[in-house]
Amino acid sequence: MAEAVANAARRTTSRSELAQHQGFAEVSPELGVLDDEAFDRLLAEDPNHAMALLADLVGATDPTLRRLAARLAGRVTTDLARSGPAPRTGRGVGRLARRRASVAEGDLDLDASMDAILTSRVTGAAAPPDELTVAAWERPGTALCLVVDRSGSMLGSRLATAAVIASTVVLSRPTDASVLAIAREALVVRPQGSSRSAEQVVDDLLVLRGHGVTDLSLALDAAAHQLARSDARRKVCLVLSDCRSTAGPDPTATARLFEELVLLPPKDDVADATALAEATGALLIPVAGPTDAPAVIRAALA
Repeated sequence: MAEAVANAARRTTSRSELAQHQGFAEVSPELGVLDDEAFDRLLAEDPNHAMALLADLVGATDPTLRRLAARLAGRVTTDLARSGPAPRTGRGVGRLARRRASVAEGDLDLDASMDAILTSRVTGAAAPPDELTVAAWERPGTALCLVVDRSGSMLGSRLATAAVIASTVVLSRPTDASVLAIAREALVVRPQGSSRSAEQVVDDLLVLRGHGVTDLSLALDAAAHQLARSDARRKVCLVLSDCRSTAGPDPTATARLFEELVLLPPKDDVADATALAEATGALLIPVAGPTDAPAVIRAALA
């Protein structure tokens, strides 16, 4: 992972390329300068465009500008991720779970424990806890794995969207969320159960900008591996990608293995994701831009 980030950091964007963004001249009027106030004005006027510019500034050839942009991106991205309603922690009010009394607490389930109770009455000895069953309501936990496509199509607005959605996912499930960056290989940016902060995840994703092809089947295998590490009752795989698999085998069979799979393609490029959703029963939620992130994650978990 560290090597991949270091290699990706060598691919930079010149000032002439950055100048294609509206507002760049005001945000960075000269080498080594990033005007926070100018960026805040742009963010207020057009947040999606401002976030796209910021995502590309993190890859600037100018090292000072790159460092200033990375610091600003961590703050702005998490602020935007926190701006929407927090996702619910589970589906419904919970479920009645039955466990052995030796490993759980709850109300004694008389029907399930009747044999042990009758034996106890006959022998006069207390029934062993591992022969008694208790019942208690449990709230269903939810584990998330976000798969982010880092292939050549992930730049500007799409890259900014990935950063905000990743931040939203980590903030909503700080102890049970993983983030993968995929191209020909699957990079684990945040393992399941990790304590890596949203800011750290964003830092890496913005460096791992558009590069290479997409092996979606491999990515889904890696996501399943991460979710298997969680003991949550509900496990959701979120795929932020146009779902155009350009390497590896057809991902359809692997996609069908998930209990819950949510495809999050760019709103202007949904054809391949729509086909995969129809073939697998996955939920399809097109994403218009970075400011959509909190609402998209809420909808994915509703």
